Amino acid sequence: MSTFVLIHGAGDSGWSWHLVADALRARGRDAVTPDLPEGEDADLTTYVEAVGDRRDLVVVGHSFGAFTAPLVADRIGADALVLVAGMIPVPGERPGDWGGGAGYRDAVREQAARDGGRTGNDDPDVCFYHDVPRDLAEEAKRRERAHPSETAAAKPWPLAAWPAVPTRFLLCVQDRCFPPALFRRLVPERLGITPDEIDAGHCVSLSRPVELAERLHGYAP
Repeated sequence: MSTFVLIHGAGDSGWSWHLVADALRARGRDAVTPDLPEGEDADLTTYVEAVGDRRDLVVVGHSFGAFTAPLVADRIGADALVLVAGMIPVPGERPGDWGGGAGYRDAVREQAARDGGRTGNDDPDVCFYHDVPRDLAEEAKRRERAHPSETAAAKPWPLAAWPAVPTRFLLCVQDRCFPPALFRRLVPERLGITPDEIDAGHCVSLSRPVELAERLHGYAP
């Protein structure tokens, strides 16, 4: 059966996927959770190379990992591509410009006005880890890494079009980083599909790993 390549987001590492990987293996799947490189010489191409050459893959990208996951899927001809609360890029878009082009900042302001400033809050326990068990949240913060680089954020996304790979999108209903309303609009606009939804915050791989693994398992061919 297909192997899942689970690509982490900004500031994160492969560790963030460890519970999901365990749950996928319990369902008879294989999973790999690479640490994308740190350092200012690293860019999106470097991140793709870190995944290696594999076959029969379902590529999953979380958050900023959505800039890397389609590049991996395109290079290897993946069986499926899944974005989880992913920053969907368009050709030529610089990651550092995504917030303005996608309407992210306006969406954060609107949701923050409704939830008393929880969305976009500077406290990671409020914005990111509000539904994550405390021990996992503390470990996640301890493991934070300098990823992505400013180099990666400044270079245009290199594909001329979205890869010809079956694509799914899973948004997080309790997300205080990327408001659900943002992706309910952006996913149809940029991918031409309707997003699926899961009742979790942004760090769903730590807060709802079994439920997330079940969704991913169901997306695989």
